[in-house]
Amino acid sequence: LIVRDIRQKYKIRNVKLLDELNDFLMDNISNFTSSRSIAKILSKQNINKSNISDKTINNYLKYLCHAFAFYKVRRYDIQGKKYLSSQDKYYLVDPTFKYALIGTKNMNYGRIYENIVAIELKRRGYEIYVGVLYKKEIDFVAIKKDEKIYIQVSDDISNEETFKREVSSLLQIKDAYPKMLIANTKHDIYQYEGIQIINIGHWLMEK
Repeated sequence: LIVRDIRQKYKIRNVKLLDELNDFLMDNISNFTSSRSIAKILSKQNINKSNISDKTINNYLKYLCHAFAFYKVRRYDIQGKKYLSSQDKYYLVDPTFKYALIGTKNMNYGRIYENIVAIELKRRGYEIYVGVLYKKEIDFVAIKKDEKIYIQVSDDISNEETFKREVSSLLQIKDAYPKMLIANTKHDIYQYEGIQIINIGHWLMEK
């Protein structure tokens, strides 16, 4: 994908930098980032200690997204109902690429589940954004025509403290749109104060 759709098409000269960027994004899926912060990190890791421009990183990010290797998700201020320009998230088109290239050591399954949900929402035709409300984050605001869903994604919510942390952001949203917590519950669907708690496997099998 990278060789055919990016290196050749855009005549990339710094192939090593493109590979490093690709590895960085795979290792940081579901983390907020920006072209400037990535440029600083990769510049520090550069053996030659040469600075990498954020303009170059920004162009490479666009190339990766145009090739559908990653999907960029912007932030959305739920209270102010406006899009936020600084820092975005990037989700990998298929998490198995991450397994193949980086391995499963120290794997954060919460982030992997978040990536899976992001791609599935895109497949179902939703526009997705990262919600921000009172300095708290809602993993996804999913919009399709007049439909809107607020979604939080987690791994294990059997611990009461973890569960309360995951639902706290959703409970602060005062409008009437559906709210959902998708996690590895291993249970049937149930409700908690108006929030639908659903096992990720069951959700993925929904038509």
